[in-house]
Amino acid sequence: MRSIVEFLVANRSPLLVNIYPYFAYNDNRQQIQLDYALFTANRVIVTDSGNGLRYWNLFDAMTDAAYAAIEKVGGYNVDIVVAESGWPSGQNGDIATIPNTRTYVNNLISHVSGTSGTPKRPGRSIETYIFGLFNENTKGGLPTERHFGLYYPDMREIFPVTFR
Repeated sequence: MRSIVEFLVANRSPLLVNIYPYFAYNDNRQQIQLDYALFTANRVIVTDSGNGLRYWNLFDAMTDAAYAAIEKVGGYNVDIVVAESGWPSGQNGDIATIPNTRTYVNNLISHVSGTSGTPKRPGRSIETYIFGLFNENTKGGLPTERHFGLYYPDMREIFPVTFR
């Protein structure tokens, strides 16, 4: 990791990471609350005991964990670009639903478009890309992986997206 971060620092380039609160929540439902994963918590859920940073959502906690890792090897000036984030709209009971996807995506857009940043890197927007544009009905792998799109393959909108 150190050589990658040194390259990024030398070239003033960001680190691209994929941040998926869905997978963290789905794999750890006993410890992670759904409102924390969907940006709907109305209180601080996690306080980092090492530095006192307070987290209202899992996206920021995961992003700041990536920042902490790159800082540990000298990447204090390296920015993170979230290359992928999303929430599936089907094939996982009451977790991967259209209402949850709509909530996550619209709240994600609102959050990263503002200037709140993360607790570790406040005061700026977070360059973020939503995965994906279309559901991939022929994709292999887990059935949920076919349901990350904003549109069905026939170009019908799955839910309204609020771009602010």
